[in-house]
Amino acid sequence: MMIAHAPALFQSASRGVTPPGAERRRHQRVRVQLLGRYMLGDRQEYPCQAIDMSPGGGASLVAAVKGITGDRVVCHLDQIGRIEGVIARLTETGFAIQISVPLVRREKLAEQLTWLANRQALGLLDGRRHIRIVPRLGRTTVTTQDGKTMPVRLLDVSLSGAALQCDTRLAIGATLSIGNTRGRVVRASAGCLGIEFDALLPIDTFDEHIVL
Repeated sequence: MMIAHAPALFQSASRGVTPPGAERRRHQRVRVQLLGRYMLGDRQEYPCQAIDMSPGGGASLVAAVKGITGDRVVCHLDQIGRIEGVIARLTETGFAIQISVPLVRREKLAEQLTWLANRQALGLLDGRRHIRIVPRLGRTTVTTQDGKTMPVRLLDVSLSGAALQCDTRLAIGATLSIGNTRGRVVRASAGCLGIEFDALLPIDTFDEHIVL
């Protein structure tokens, strides 16, 4: 498989030519799966996941707190580092930011995104679909299909599932409820269970204070 190099992947952006079908964006976007955290004007940190980025144009984030258009954003993303910008528009699951990147940093970002694009082409990206957070209220109860209850500790939670610390080992495929949230066991190891929810959690309640 041919591996793309930074100049080739972003050559249309560097020459100032808008690629066909690029929705008039000035820079080619790369689909990514990068976890991170961001700050708005209140200076509180919130979890996020970048789902696409361009080296000089912007980034789309799945975000727990959306802010408003024009708000300044400081974001730290895994494998990318710090980016800054303003909210350009709100989306159904978060917002898109117009990032402010000096020329030297833009070239480095183009290299990082090329590397990520190549990893994606080779199937080397992390398979997790959604950002994971560690809830502040980690203690909860699981109810199995036959009505038995057991205390568990939430290790982390995503929109689509959770990891639990549990003394009882359940079979893969077993259905259960974590609090009021139904799901099934998809992974099991000594002391830990991986749960996939029957339905995605609502994004507007997804933060460290979440209660399942």
